[in-house]
Amino acid sequence: MPHIRVPAGLPGIRGLFAFRPETAVPLSEIAQVLLHDESTLTPGGRELIATYVSSRNDCFYCQTAHGAIAAHHLSGNEDIVQEVKRDFEHAAISDKLKALLAIAGKVQRSGKDVQPEDVERARREGATDREIHDTVLIAAAFCMYNRYVDGLATWSPTDIGGFRERAAGVAQEGYVGVLGYIKAARGAGGD
Repeated sequence: MPHIRVPAGLPGIRGLFAFRPETAVPLSEIAQVLLHDESTLTPGGRELIATYVSSRNDCFYCQTAHGAIAAHHLSGNEDIVQEVKRDFEHAAISDKLKALLAIAGKVQRSGKDVQPEDVERARREGATDREIHDTVLIAAAFCMYNRYVDGLATWSPTDIGGFRERAAGVAQEGYVGVLGYIKAARGAGGD
C-alpha cells in the first residue's frame, strides 16, 4: 500500500505523476531527452541502461517497465534484457554498451566509483563524450526514479503482459505523452 494517497489504478511512477503533475512534467521531460529523443545510442541500449540500474536498485516496477520497453526496441528480445540484468559482460550486446553499463553500475553505487579507466574503456570501444555523459545521467536519474517509486511504496502489477502492452506505446510516443493520463487521473478524483 502506498505511503501516500495516489489515484487508484495507476502503478509505480504513473500514480506519483498523477498525484503531483508539477513534478511529473520535468521528470517526464528528462526521461524523454535521455531515453527517447535523438541520440547516437540506440533507444534499446538506453533502455537497457535504465533497466540495469533499476535491477541493481531492486526496483521491480522500473526494471520491468523499462525492460519491456528495451525488449520492444530489440525486436521483442526479452532474453537479452534478462542477460544484461544477470551478467551484462557476457550478454550478446556490443562491447561499447558493455563498457557503458560498467560505468552505469558504478554510478548506481556512487558517482565517485567511476574511474578514468572506466571512461577510457568506453572510449576505446567507440563511446563519445556525449554517450558517456548520457550514460552517467541515465544511471543517476534512474537511481532517483527508483527511489521515488519505492520510497513511496507504490504498487506494481505482477502481470508482465501489461508492461509489454504499454511498452509499445512508450517506445513509439516517448515519455512526454504522460501528461494526458495525468490530467485524466486528476479529473477523475485524484488528489
